[in-house]
Amino acid sequence: MERIYKYYPGDFGELTVNVIHMDLLFDVYDDHTYVTSDLKVKTLDKPIDHLDLNCRDLEIKDISCKDYDISYDFRADEYILSIKFPTMVPENTEIVIHTETICRPTSNVLEGLYYDETPAGAPPQQITQCQQWGFQRIVPCIDDMTAKCTYTTTIIADERYTNLISNGDVIEERHSIENGRSRIVYDNSITPMATYLFFLGVGTYRTFTREFEYPCGDTFDLEFLVPPESDIYPAEKALDVLYDSVLWTYLFTGPEQYNELDTRKEIYELVRTRDGLKKEGDSKDLQFVRDELKKLDSSLKMGYKYTGTVYREIGMQNSDFGGMENVGNTAITTNRIMPYPETTDPAFEYMIRVKVHEYYHNINGSEVTGWSPFEIWLNEAVTVHIEHQFHAFLFGENYSRLANVLDLLYPGVGTFAIDSGAASMSIVPEGFNDPNDLITAVTYVKAPEFVRMLETLMGKETFARALDSYHTKFSHSNATGEDWLRTMEEFSGMDFSEMSKNWLKQTKFPVVNINTSYDSSNRSFKFDLTQFVPEGSTHWEFPFVAALVDREGNDIAEFTEWIASEKAEITVENVDMPAFISVNRGYSFYGKVVRDVSDDELLLQVEKDGDMINRFVAYYTLVDREKMKLIADEDTRVSEMFIDLFSELITDDELMEDVGGQFLSIFESVEDVSLSHRYQLLYDVKERILNEIAKNRTVSMLNAYHKYVALSVPANDTLEEQARCIKARQVKNLVLRILATLDTPFVQQLCKKQFYEASCATDKLAAFDRYINSSAEDKMDLLEMFMEESEKNLVAWEAFLSIVAGNSSTEAVSLVRQIEVSESFRIEQANDQRALYGGFARNRKISLQTEAGRELLREILFKLSNVNEYSTTNMLNVFANIDLMEGEYYVPLVDILAQMLKELDAEKVPSVYNRVRKLLKGAPKAVAIYQEEIGAIEGF
Repeated sequence: MERIYKYYPGDFGELTVNVIHMDLLFDVYDDHTYVTSDLKVKTLDKPIDHLDLNCRDLEIKDISCKDYDISYDFRADEYILSIKFPTMVPENTEIVIHTETICRPTSNVLEGLYYDETPAGAPPQQITQCQQWGFQRIVPCIDDMTAKCTYTTTIIADERYTNLISNGDVIEERHSIENGRSRIVYDNSITPMATYLFFLGVGTYRTFTREFEYPCGDTFDLEFLVPPESDIYPAEKALDVLYDSVLWTYLFTGPEQYNELDTRKEIYELVRTRDGLKKEGDSKDLQFVRDELKKLDSSLKMGYKYTGTVYREIGMQNSDFGGMENVGNTAITTNRIMPYPETTDPAFEYMIRVKVHEYYHNINGSEVTGWSPFEIWLNEAVTVHIEHQFHAFLFGENYSRLANVLDLLYPGVGTFAIDSGAASMSIVPEGFNDPNDLITAVTYVKAPEFVRMLETLMGKETFARALDSYHTKFSHSNATGEDWLRTMEEFSGMDFSEMSKNWLKQTKFPVVNINTSYDSSNRSFKFDLTQFVPEGSTHWEFPFVAALVDREGNDIAEFTEWIASEKAEITVENVDMPAFISVNRGYSFYGKVVRDVSDDELLLQVEKDGDMINRFVAYYTLVDREKMKLIADEDTRVSEMFIDLFSELITDDELMEDVGGQFLSIFESVEDVSLSHRYQLLYDVKERILNEIAKNRTVSMLNAYHKYVALSVPANDTLEEQARCIKARQVKNLVLRILATLDTPFVQQLCKKQFYEASCATDKLAAFDRYINSSAEDKMDLLEMFMEESEKNLVAWEAFLSIVAGNSSTEAVSLVRQIEVSESFRIEQANDQRALYGGFARNRKISLQTEAGRELLREILFKLSNVNEYSTTNMLNVFANIDLMEGEYYVPLVDILAQMLKELDAEKVPSVYNRVRKLLKGAPKAVAIYQEEIGAIEGF
């Protein structure tokens, strides 16, 4: 078999030893760290004559074993340090391998120990990232998810560092030793930990601490480590969110989370009262509230309760990931860790999500760990499922679920688009080149949708009890996907074997054609469902939630069916003829529905359906039809029907308050696959729609704008009020986006006014985006001024880069070139890579469809490949649909990939190299034409 991947499931087997404990000492210096390790293992029921340790880019100083006179073989190209024993080590025997090695941090390999952003005048900031195989870059080890053990970690480092951090509880307080150095010792023995969860950090931070008190009275400390110049207010707000995350997880997860909801909410509010009283000092009122909380707490079975003495969030400025759980320590990208004045609304929502996500990993990922990297989906999907619940708790179920559905539908970077393209991997892939390959939308969006489908079939209460049983059964051990599924089956009495096999092993998703009919003679309504199944695939099984609805929006009948065949028939008896049907309610299955339905029925559904997701899908379908008419005839106008509908929706106060401006999203896409990758055309069509709304409803749009200017001012700083204002700002800035298509001096001034008077980053950036895409003569002056302002702040700089990278003006390419040579742009910084380079790559109408854009993209990919593979492979996804583009782009786009294959070193950048091969395999039409015109592709 040709190995198109470096690793396959067969490469992960049982270990030959049981890993018991690691005693580690890190002697940290500016340019290297001397690491001493005593690795205690126990042989299993077979003797061994050697032990292979993972060891990557380490300088070996000494290796020994107390009971054996060992030798070793270091196979550096395989990252293996093989320990040879002179005689067989008997079964069930403990041995300790002593190693002394040196690791050297870098600035761009964001794995193992590396340099983070160093505050002025401080010693070099150094942190670790061990997912999934970064630990072997720090110390020789058995770097496997099943090698869970306890740790004692000693850190010696420059005493100027404010914080020396590792996993566990402090057992030897930090103290000064000779030569200006400090020492501290941690013990991590409560939760045996997989190597990828290890954390080491030496840095200069401002530390904020808050006591967390459970309703029962138990406490632990929340610790928050951020840059030294950080202000108190945003740090305190971030701690508020973290505190809420911990409390919500305790109250609203667990086996009985849906029981006694009113009592749980009462506790939630009473904790706020108690914490307010605590600030005032001891009092009779405080004691009374504590007594009440203990009484209420004892009457309920709660969710996960933290087991350590400190839970710490650490800001990491440079990382491939937004957050990374490490037992007791969560590292979160500094730009998203707290609500700075420069934080945008999407970044604020991300902050809320990432805090509860990484905290919940304490139980789902740390206490219960997947068996191998092929179980990363399981660690993440269940955790994302819980994250969605917390987000919905704060923002409302409709808003939160609609945001998830938009993630599925978004063109280019949406999960459906990625899952349909040549770069797609199944949830449990055939193989991978690097574990980072598995950190994709398939893992974080499609896999949670699979979990949600099982919950829909089982029922929420049964799912919650099953999940608790899974966490109890596999506590402090490893579990496979099959273990998790078996637990779900035991509690539900359902057989998920076929359903899970197809969802976990296949790419793409069901496209379901639905025909309906009504038999008035016996008052029955029939659904006929037919799945489109791609060649070589098997039909999917999924929950189908639907309803028959009358003209007033009342449900006549609602049902949930488990669709388990390629064709299915569902009959609803004894019902009146519905005004419309509501299918795939709540987006009950991950897929798309095709249905022949009139505009009138869709209009009624947009206005009346009790299911918010179906209201949106009906609107989305009408938008799609409008775009198709405009594509078919350049001279046609946007219909009055659609302009009226849009105006009606944007002035529906209740709707906008519930789900915000995201409901009115108009993507640069169409459902017709033959047209869905004509990026410039689709951008132009969207602009035409927005422009005609602006022309026909100028006064009402201006009225809406000024209305939401007032509504988006927060009355207080609670999370609930922040959520309300975010929704209001979405509407306001959507209206500004519409008005900006007029490109008149008046609208340009309106944008400029909002830019200068904005009280939040979102408003400022929305105005800036519109201004640099306008014809305003001074727009480059504004850009240069804003660039100079943004360079002073890393959060603002990232947002600035994103806006410039995605701009649609004729200056797009030259602006990116101008910025990438500035002193403020640093190619080794992942945030800069993602914002400027990633943003430009996703600007497909320019990066793929213009000669200048393609040349810039080619240069970027070659530069970035040797700096950061993860960022590069993500950027390469823009090539996932070459065969669906117009023929004129086949040769120039294949040429970029062919040159990469020819010039890149497959051993040094395996993920990039094999992603290029996969993309070429996924474009057979374009490759055939290229080879016919240009010649064979070297290495393919």
